[in-house]
Amino acid sequence: MSETKISRRGLLTGTTALVGGVAAFSGPWKHNRAYAQAADKPVKIGITSDASGQYANSGASDRRGMMMAIDEANAKGGVLGRKIEYIHLDTETAAATGSRVAERMITREECGFLVGAVSSGVANAISQVAQRYGVIYLNTNSSSPTESGKNCHRVKFVWDGNGTNFAKAAVKNSIDAYGKKWMLLTNDYGWGHDTAASTKKLLATYGGEVTDEILIPQGTRDFSAALLKIQQANPDVVAAAVGGDDQVAMRQQVAQLGMGEKTAWINNQQDWPDVYGLPVDNLFGVFGTTWYYGLDLPGVKEFVARYQAAYPETVMRVPGNVFYNGYMATRELLAAIERAGTTNNIAVIKQLEGLKMPAESRMQHFDAWIDPDTHQVQQTIYLATANTKAGDDKDNMFKILAQSKPDDVKDDDAAAACKLESYEDTPSFDA
Repeated sequence: MSETKISRRGLLTGTTALVGGVAAFSGPWKHNRAYAQAADKPVKIGITSDASGQYANSGASDRRGMMMAIDEANAKGGVLGRKIEYIHLDTETAAATGSRVAERMITREECGFLVGAVSSGVANAISQVAQRYGVIYLNTNSSSPTESGKNCHRVKFVWDGNGTNFAKAAVKNSIDAYGKKWMLLTNDYGWGHDTAASTKKLLATYGGEVTDEILIPQGTRDFSAALLKIQQANPDVVAAAVGGDDQVAMRQQVAQLGMGEKTAWINNQQDWPDVYGLPVDNLFGVFGTTWYYGLDLPGVKEFVARYQAAYPETVMRVPGNVFYNGYMATRELLAAIERAGTTNNIAVIKQLEGLKMPAESRMQHFDAWIDPDTHQVQQTIYLATANTKAGDDKDNMFKILAQSKPDDVKDDDAAAACKLESYEDTPSFDA
């Protein structure tokens, strides 16, 4: 399948390419009705993941998860007897690019489904375009609470835990264990702000206090000023909502200054591609995740083996949470199409809404489901820290400390803020 990087300039100037010899067209709802059920017409998925920008590493892992799910489905005959094809365009960790990529994939590349995102700003931009056309969009890895809250859409399904889920898993226990005086380090964009807001609310609920919040611009590589303020303030806990390459730089500098053990650090969420290969002293503190390859659960070892067979040249020798989310989202989309017996978007949406997924099938501790009111996957949330006893096994970087049931970390605020469009107001078509 084609994996294409497209620049902002190329999109702005309208540069296009033929895909499978098919020229640009006006939209799947007009073009596909005539022959959507033809067995020789592939089901086409647009992969909307970053290949550059702050989340390039996570974007690559996300993409591998989707592609493995597609390859496995094709090996079994595809979906509804139709081959599955995909095209990838780089969303560049930029909302404007994400919007243009989504528009192109739908109107020119014949994609009936869109999958992928790490940045919540990019995911929100993609979902607005997708809703306008009625194209189902799976937000695989962005975790701002607003994605299943005020920015929810009938066509969008959110597969990662969000900032509130992770904060609920960590805040109360951390207050009890470490103290009430907290400082916040917050990436200065949507996900960071929304995650920090959830942390503040929980601190107020459980008797904690925010003594200061330091905003970290995206692209920050020098954290010396922020770390000096932390040293001077000497809080009980530092809660960091810093992601991607910014987090890598932060962890390296905290470790260099020996600050990782002097203060309790809580990182809202730790994506595997951000830390893979870092020294163990860079993995200070407690952090959240949705999955770990070292879980002693049925199916995990086999899943890791399939990953290694599919990607023998990949530097990251074991899959992480980002790969996992991309894989699971794509697998469940294809299963929903099969159950629906059609690629009609409304029929597939109804198959996804309220979907119950047994713990064993998801390789987690508790059953998961898709909330029909917010379209977010409610799932097990894990807390982890550095595994200091891994020995020579450099891949085994995490030690899982606890797992929370989905009901215990549910984001009730998102449910109150989400107003899904009606089925009638969502364009209907067969992909």
